[in-house]
Amino acid sequence: MAHLDPLSLLDDALRGAQADHVLLRWHHKTTRSVAVEKGRVDNAASNTYSGIGVRVLAHGSYGFASTDRPDRDAIRRAIDAATLAAKASARQRREKVAAPPLTQLAQGVYEADGARELRERPMEALLRLCLDAEAKTRAQSGIIQSATCGYSEIHEEKAIVSSDGARVITRVARPELRVFAIAAKNGEIQRGVETSGVTGGWQCLFTRGTAESMGERAAQKAIELLDAERPNGGRSVVILSPALVGMLVHEAVGHTVEADFVLAGSVARGRIGTRVASDFVTLEDSGRSEFLPGAGGQVDVDDEGVPTQRTTIIENGILKSYLHDRETAAHFGVAPTGNARAWEYDNEPLIRMRNTYIRPGQGTLEELIASTPDGWLLDGASNGQADANGEFMFGTHEARRIRNGKLGARMKGVNISGTAFEVLQSVDAVTSDFRWDLGSGHCGKGQPAKVDAGGPWLRCKVVLGGKEG
Repeated sequence: MAHLDPLSLLDDALRGAQADHVLLRWHHKTTRSVAVEKGRVDNAASNTYSGIGVRVLAHGSYGFASTDRPDRDAIRRAIDAATLAAKASARQRREKVAAPPLTQLAQGVYEADGARELRERPMEALLRLCLDAEAKTRAQSGIIQSATCGYSEIHEEKAIVSSDGARVITRVARPELRVFAIAAKNGEIQRGVETSGVTGGWQCLFTRGTAESMGERAAQKAIELLDAERPNGGRSVVILSPALVGMLVHEAVGHTVEADFVLAGSVARGRIGTRVASDFVTLEDSGRSEFLPGAGGQVDVDDEGVPTQRTTIIENGILKSYLHDRETAAHFGVAPTGNARAWEYDNEPLIRMRNTYIRPGQGTLEELIASTPDGWLLDGASNGQADANGEFMFGTHEARRIRNGKLGARMKGVNISGTAFEVLQSVDAVTSDFRWDLGSGHCGKGQPAKVDAGGPWLRCKVVLGGKEG
C-alpha cells in the first residue's frame, strides 16, 4: 500500500466517465483473529481484502461493479460494466432515478485513533492474551466445564471519489474481545458471557476491565445461574439494561426507520410528526461516539462520501426522521443522513445504522429501582428477532425480582416480547447513566456491518416469556 496513492488513482480513472453520476470507492481491509477453547488454539488468522467498488447512475438507474485490480484501466472497465448494469436495470424501472442533488461531501483525511497501536501489537501477544484469559476463566471453579476466549480486529482504509466532489480518505480500527464460560451441575448447563467491541485502540477495549476480569464475571454469572429459578411470565413492569435498550432500539426500531425499509412498507411509513413513544424517549443514530468514547459503529464519512452526523429519529416521543442514503434523501426531499455503508469493496452501499441509542435522562439506577414497587430488572442481551412491524422477541441472560423497591436474587433470563412503539410509549423513567453495549458482533442486512447501540437504564412494560404466573 505504501506506493499506492488511492485518491490520484481514482481521480485518473474518473476522468472522461460518461454517466450522470459516478462513485468510486477503494477499500483495503485487514483482519486478525484468535480463538482459544479449553487451552487449545482453535484459530489464529490474518487476512487482507482489497479492491475498488464502482457505482454508476445512468439511464435513470444505478449499476454496480467492482474490481480487485488497483489500476486505471481495470477501474474504467468496471465503470463500463456498471453502466451496462444500470442500462439493463433501467428497463425494469417504472420511475427513473435522478442524479443526487447537491449536498456537502467530505474532502480530506479522517483517521480514528488506535489503528497504528493495534497494528504494532504482534500476533503472539494476542494469542497469549486469549490463552491466559481462557485458562483463568476455567480455573474459577470446578463447575466451569469449558471456556472460550476470542479476539478479533478490523483495520480499514477507504478512499472515496465521486463525480460531484467527494474526495476523502478514512482510516479506522475496531478491536473486539469475547469471553464465554460454561458451567454444569446435576444435568443443568448455563453460560456466562462478557464482550467488548470498540472503535479505537488497545486500551479503549478494556475500559470496563481486563480480559481476566471479564472471564471472572462470565464464570460467576454461569455459576450463579445454575441454581437460579425462572421468573413468572406475563406482562410486567421491567427495567431494561443499556444492552437491552440497545437491542430494542437497534433491532425493533432502527431497522423500521431505515428509509429503504420505510419505502417497502415498514411500520414507520407515513408516521413522521406523530407520537410513537413517551416524552421520556429521544432516540438518535450517530456516526460519532456520543457521551462515551469508543462506540463500535463509529464512522466519520459514509460510503457515498457524506460526512456522518447525529440524526434524531425520535424527539421527546415524536418521530422526526428516517435514516437515509443520497437516493432516499432525494425521494423524501431531505438531506442525506450519512447512513450509506458497504461491508467490502465488492458490496454496494446500503442504508445501515451506525451507533443507535436513547439519550440519557435524570436519576440513577438505584433511584429507579427504589421507585419500582413491583417489577423486574433485566440484563444481558441475547439473540432475537424483529420484523417490519416492530414486533420483537429477544432473549435476556438474567433477571432479578423487584419488590417494594428492593432487588431480589438473580434468576435465569427470559424472553421478552412486544411491539417496539407500544413499549416505547410505556417508558416512564430514564436514568442519567449511559453505556455502549452492543459493539461486539455484527448487524446483518444482506451484508454485515459493525454497529453499536446502548443508552441508559429505562423502565417500561413488556411481555415476559417465563413460567406461567
